[in-house]
Amino acid sequence: MKFLNGMWQVKEGTSILKAKQAYEIFVKKDRVQITAPTVVIRDRAQTLNLPVLAIELFSPRRDVIGVRLAHFYGVAERGPEYEISSEPTAVDISMTDDEVIFTSGDTSARIKKGDQLSISYYYKDRYLTSTGDGLTGMAYVKHSDGNNYLREMLNLSVGETVYGLGERFTPFVKNGQTVDIWAEDGGTCTEIAYKNVPFYMTNRGYGVFVNYTGRVSYEVASEVVSKLQFSVPEETMEYFVLGGDTLHNVISTYTDLTGKPALPPAWSFGLWLTTSFTTSYDEDTVNQFVDGMAQRDIPLRVFHYDCFWMREFRWCDFTFDNRMFPDPKEMLARMKKKGLKICVWINPYIGQLSSLFREGKEQGYFLKKPNGDVWQWDMWQAGMACVDFTNPAAVEWYTGKLQGLIDLGVDCFKTDFGERIPTDVVYYDGSDPQRMHNYYTHIYNKVVFELLEKNFGKGQAALFARSGVAGGQQFPIHWGGDCSGTYESMAETLRGGLSLSMSGYAFWSHDISGFESTATPDLYKRWCAFGLLSTHSRLHGSGSYRVPWNFDEESSDVLRFFTNLKCKLMPYLFSVSCQAHYTGIPVMRSMVMDHQDDRACAYLDCQYKLGDSVLVAPVFNDRGEVDFYLPEGTWTSILDGEKLEGGRWYHRVYDYFGLGLFVAENAILPVGKVSDRPDYNYLNGITYQIDEIKDGAETAFQVYQEDGTLGDTVCAVRHGSSLTVTVANAAYPWQVKAGNMTVSAEVGTKQVIMTLE
Repeated sequence: MKFLNGMWQVKEGTSILKAKQAYEIFVKKDRVQITAPTVVIRDRAQTLNLPVLAIELFSPRRDVIGVRLAHFYGVAERGPEYEISSEPTAVDISMTDDEVIFTSGDTSARIKKGDQLSISYYYKDRYLTSTGDGLTGMAYVKHSDGNNYLREMLNLSVGETVYGLGERFTPFVKNGQTVDIWAEDGGTCTEIAYKNVPFYMTNRGYGVFVNYTGRVSYEVASEVVSKLQFSVPEETMEYFVLGGDTLHNVISTYTDLTGKPALPPAWSFGLWLTTSFTTSYDEDTVNQFVDGMAQRDIPLRVFHYDCFWMREFRWCDFTFDNRMFPDPKEMLARMKKKGLKICVWINPYIGQLSSLFREGKEQGYFLKKPNGDVWQWDMWQAGMACVDFTNPAAVEWYTGKLQGLIDLGVDCFKTDFGERIPTDVVYYDGSDPQRMHNYYTHIYNKVVFELLEKNFGKGQAALFARSGVAGGQQFPIHWGGDCSGTYESMAETLRGGLSLSMSGYAFWSHDISGFESTATPDLYKRWCAFGLLSTHSRLHGSGSYRVPWNFDEESSDVLRFFTNLKCKLMPYLFSVSCQAHYTGIPVMRSMVMDHQDDRACAYLDCQYKLGDSVLVAPVFNDRGEVDFYLPEGTWTSILDGEKLEGGRWYHRVYDYFGLGLFVAENAILPVGKVSDRPDYNYLNGITYQIDEIKDGAETAFQVYQEDGTLGDTVCAVRHGSSLTVTVANAAYPWQVKAGNMTVSAEVGTKQVIMTLE
């Protein structure tokens, strides 16, 4: 939200009461408290009739400095609140004549004494950002819209670029943008976003998380071009500054605060196929899809029944439409015999014609208007109501319906929607409806995810969720929402996914070939390559079936090729997924996250990394052309073995079986021998592919098994022309491939020594 009118004035009807002076500084055992009047106090008479802001610095975790800003303390705390994971943290507080220094780990805040309030943040001796200089900084704002706001302005240095704030489809670098953290259903082509996260990082190696579940309004170098401003319509505001050596450190610390991503089951990394949205289908149609994939040797792992598995006007009643599926239990049993996992579409709404509506109304399970009526509208489903997940009885009722589906044979749920949440309602637990608007989806997804964990165990639960907030990364997988069948929409989809990864989400998917409109065969094939080189891969859309032979038979060949490739790369992909589960560092991530000191990577949004070692550059045009940048080092194409030196741009033209797919130097790429399913014994017959290792280099990789346990650790060392590869346990046969040479090792052989050509 913009409050200023140029450099010297404010907008009409608005007054800005800035925290101008550190009038009093109180040092406690583990915190610093500042009394900050909104004028500079020269004599005691000025302390009357004056708004004062109270500022408190504290630390919930190492390298995290919390800032709590308050105007009035007496406002009732109605919630909801983000679940913040804190731990006992030793802080150091020191004082000089000029400043108070508050330090947590290697991150510090330096509070300037004197007539002008100023707080500067450092990591070790590296300056991060600051507040309070000149006319900017912390302030209490009385606005012409009738609301009061707390505002903060943090400095942006020359060349500083800002990332994150959720899954945003606008330019990847957020400088120059106005961003509101407010969940809406708007597709992938506007500033509206499904997944809104009040956390950003910058290329200077720090992050800022605003701990507020309601609307947070950001002006990112857009009102004052050297500042990043955020504001909330409250009397109190809390935010955290997170320091780190690298963006990896920052995102890991952020997910320490808000929750590490759960590890999705290995089967979920395989190919998903859906019935599509508005198409007509019954069991025969579904069998044609599944059997058609098998006949073409395209490995299919999950089949998803979209909305019309339930009868129209009755979403959700959680009942298979008996006109199309007269015996769902037997049908699902037959699908499982074909080796498939089953997913069904759900949402948190109950239409008036649903058999569950009267039950939910009578038991008080829905959101209510202030007058006690059930809140309803006709958008999406006629007369639909929203389940009130703050009511424990409603949660038990809702999950009981889902349990019935699990008992039928359903393995996972597509938790669609969760963004169109009203604010003129009353919650069972008294939550603030403005603050619950964003947070509702978190409770919705958490409830469903925990039910799946209860049934299948940790590491075996998977959602396919559209909406999310800070902390939503704990309940994977998320997909990018309603994109269109164009190259432009394919690119905006990737931008959104990379932005989401900068907000702590580790696992991400999208509708291959676009949701709206039917793609051309050309686009379908290019999107298949991109989709199978994302962490999760789903064929889905609206209005037409997305099976490849509906486009052309070459589409079947392309889909088979990249599905086989992904299955063979699963020892690598699942291992970096396990690392993401433990560290919080996303699997699919932006170039700048891995290469923040390489200025060429700052704006890259048409290529990405899969784990530490693999780089992907999809094709975004019908000419097969792609321009991509490789950071320093020697990079080797996984598809054709081409070696390219980094630190420069390349232009290539690829057929439909190609794209930019490279592995970094000094990397061990574990490749499995199974190409027709994602979940198998990764160690049995594994190949450790070492495409380029420099003389004197030592490298290692931990391979996790498909159940999420550590399987083996492989190490490689090169001295001159000698390459020594050591496997810790060697419980299965394995081999090493270096260049054109392959050496096999039997069970129990723990070391191979090769002479490189």
